[in-house]
Amino acid sequence: MTEDIPEGFERHTRRSPLTDPLEPLYSKRTDKAVIIGLRLAKPHTNGRGLIHGGLLAALADNAMGHSCAHAMGGVSSLVTISLAIDFVGAAEVGQWLAVESDVVKTGRTICFAQSLIKADGAVIARANATFRVVPQYTELEREASSLTREIALLNDQNTLDRDLLLQLQEASDLMKSADSSS
Repeated sequence: MTEDIPEGFERHTRRSPLTDPLEPLYSKRTDKAVIIGLRLAKPHTNGRGLIHGGLLAALADNAMGHSCAHAMGGVSSLVTISLAIDFVGAAEVGQWLAVESDVVKTGRTICFAQSLIKADGAVIARANATFRVVPQYTELEREASSLTREIALLNDQNTLDRDLLLQLQEASDLMKSADSSS
């Protein structure tokens, strides 16, 4: 078991709460994709001591999403619409895991990708996914949206206040009418 990191890989800078426990992650950019790499360790195993399939799925999703963003000119936010993975082999603690992605097709708001997951160069799984671009709002658009929601809430509250006022007026009228008839 060696701790050597293959040539061209650097510490992966895009972190998330999901991948933090997997650190250290590495990545390598090519002209067309982002390859995610990891030296497999005991925390990456399941109860039987095998590398956990959920780890492979999460890293494949991550690598394909980054590859789509890269292919789409640096789109900053994508969400996974669908993800499928086929396990065709196994990996062991100490092996170098690499998720090599290929962007199949991009559109204005959708990206299709596939990947091969390899342990020391041997394919152990393949995956494919579809991603959707999440629109990014400017601060002004975000503030306008927030103000629109507040106005709608105030309008709803005013409607409730008017309805309550009408109900109170009706109750008062009924009480006056009951007092005058006694």
